[in-house]
Amino acid sequence: MNDERLQTIGQVKQFLAGSEALDFGGVSVEGRYQWIQTMLVRFKYYRLKRAEKGVIRRYIEKVSGYSRAQVSRLIREYHQRGQLRKAQYKRHRFPRSYTTADVALLARTDELHDYLSGPATKKIMEREWGIYGHSDFRNIRRISIAHLYNLRRSHLYRSITQRYTRTRPAVVRIGERARPAPGGMPGYIRVDTVHQGDLSEEKGVYHINAVDEVTQWEIVASVEKIAES
Repeated sequence: MNDERLQTIGQVKQFLAGSEALDFGGVSVEGRYQWIQTMLVRFKYYRLKRAEKGVIRRYIEKVSGYSRAQVSRLIREYHQRGQLRKAQYKRHRFPRSYTTADVALLARTDELHDYLSGPATKKIMEREWGIYGHSDFRNIRRISIAHLYNLRRSHLYRSITQRYTRTRPAVVRIGERARPAPGGMPGYIRVDTVHQGDLSEEKGVYHINAVDEVTQWEIVASVEKIAES
């Protein structure tokens, strides 16, 4: 946009009264800042009266698309520094505790030991350092279990080894809930339990009823709590 013909406050007021909102799309932040700085210099912003400053502010808001707060901040920054420049942010990064060599050592250990659980792997690395004196494990042996799993999920780890899968929980069947099928033979017992209930904060007993499916021979007992025995 060429707005060099706007040289007076009156011309800016006419522009604000008769034009639509403009789109500054496609212009870099640096370009916007340079244009704002040019406007402040052209109209000698800090020599203007308060009402005239308001006109220039509204003009900058309309053309740049910035909010009132943003324009105020940029004008204040120009007044303090004498120029507008995009801030260069330096993102804070925590120092890396474990190097690429440490991650590669973890991957190699997992491959040799068939991808054990985190606690087991950590114990192996501690023994490599403490018992066998392998200095390569000096740093990685201190890793926490949680961070060990974090490293296993990292791109670096997965680029070194492709066979890693999460430890699968072991499933052990301790019983089967089903109706007995004695086939006419005695010795298949149906067991039912009933809790008598509590009274005055005292735990009540459990009644156990055991019945042979074929002979219907029955035993009833009362116990303090349910246990395997």
